[in-house]
Amino acid sequence: MPQPSTRSSLHPYVYLASQSPRRQELLSQLGVRFELLLPRPDEDAEALEAELADESAHAYVQRVCVAKAEAARARLVAGGHRAAPILVADTTVTIDDAILGKPNDVEHAVQMLVRLAGREHDVLTALAVVDADGTILPPAVSRSSVRFAQAPLTALTRYAMTGEPLGKAGAYGIQGRAAEFIERIDGSYSGIMGLPLFETAALLRQARVDF
Repeated sequence: MPQPSTRSSLHPYVYLASQSPRRQELLSQLGVRFELLLPRPDEDAEALEAELADESAHAYVQRVCVAKAEAARARLVAGGHRAAPILVADTTVTIDDAILGKPNDVEHAVQMLVRLAGREHDVLTALAVVDADGTILPPAVSRSSVRFAQAPLTALTRYAMTGEPLGKAGAYGIQGRAAEFIERIDGSYSGIMGLPLFETAALLRQARVDF
């Protein structure tokens, strides 16, 4: 006798709790259907990314990711949305044991880029999935090493003035014009972009998402 199909028990889509167009593009690349679950105007999303004293970059990115997952789950419940898994991610750049977050302005972006120029740094992206029953699955962390080329201040300033570094950890986006400064990477290109696809696929399958 034929076995009954189990596909009906899979979730047809996930909620993506991220405003990043890059994460949306990468999730679509996997063939995952998603709906956005973004912070409400009354939420202080930036406060979740505040650093704690003496916190390592690895601990920081995991803690922020879990905090984002908890906030997203509360948002789903408060909004009366249909139950489905929620995907959240957080990316940070670290060099000399320091965390480089998002620059405040162009001048701040230039300072970060000068610090990166001619050196290697690490990019960490943490992922978490909130299962449909509200359980936060153990987060995954993708760590990649990036070698930035030595570049004159004029070139770094010109790049910063494009506005591309604003809103990006470490003041650059590898998929954009900053590619001219990237000598090599060791790790996950999609992870550096903000959503490591290998780890994402594994977590979503664990949460029984259909894709």
